[in-house]
Amino acid sequence: MNDSYPIGHVLTGPVAPLGDGGAMSGMHKRPVHEPVRVTPTGLATDAQADLKVHGGPEKAIHHYPFDHYAAWRDELPPRPLLDEAGAFGENLSTTGLVETNVAVGDIFRLGTAVLQVSQGRQPCWKLNLRFDTKDMALRLQQSGRTGWYYRVLEEGDVRPGDALERIDRVTPEWTIERIWRIFYVDRLDYASLLAMSELPTLAEGWRRHARRRLESKSVEDWSKRLHGQPPTQD
Repeated sequence: MNDSYPIGHVLTGPVAPLGDGGAMSGMHKRPVHEPVRVTPTGLATDAQADLKVHGGPEKAIHHYPFDHYAAWRDELPPRPLLDEAGAFGENLSTTGLVETNVAVGDIFRLGTAVLQVSQGRQPCWKLNLRFDTKDMALRLQQSGRTGWYYRVLEEGDVRPGDALERIDRVTPEWTIERIWRIFYVDRLDYASLLAMSELPTLAEGWRRHARRRLESKSVEDWSKRLHGQPPTQD
């Protein structure tokens, strides 16, 4: 399989305040200019603010396609953030890989490390602060331009100028776009939810979400995640 993509940027950053309220976030990523260790919980020089919902083995590295930046520049008022990679808090920036041609279970070599696609991104309300746009998280979710996460199968090192090489496809029919469509568009497609709940290459958290929908026959409230608000009451 010859499926190699030059890395535009490897990005890491510290936890820092975000927005007028000073919410702490690890979304402030900048390109690195020296080798970085890839560990089971992410890049060694990277940080996340809330480890309950960010980071960890199933969200070790976040990839956001630079391909999407032009569409966001067209859809939003001028945002200097969109002039360069890192606006979405991503660790990897490339062109050529997008949600329609990347699948859960895909295995990539990153420098001397080996990664596997584990899940899509569930955008949260901190994006609203990052972009000074009250519904940015919802926009990202509705667009399908969410990016995705990797788990680390083998530790190693990545350096600027390395390529991201896809070396295997375990469940190629389960693209990130397909997962997104089941979760956010055809939200109570029970057959698809059942298949998703049994997909071994998908992160357990997403399989658990699918099982909950099957059991409850309803869609969970996203208010807190998207807007930083408690769930609405019926």
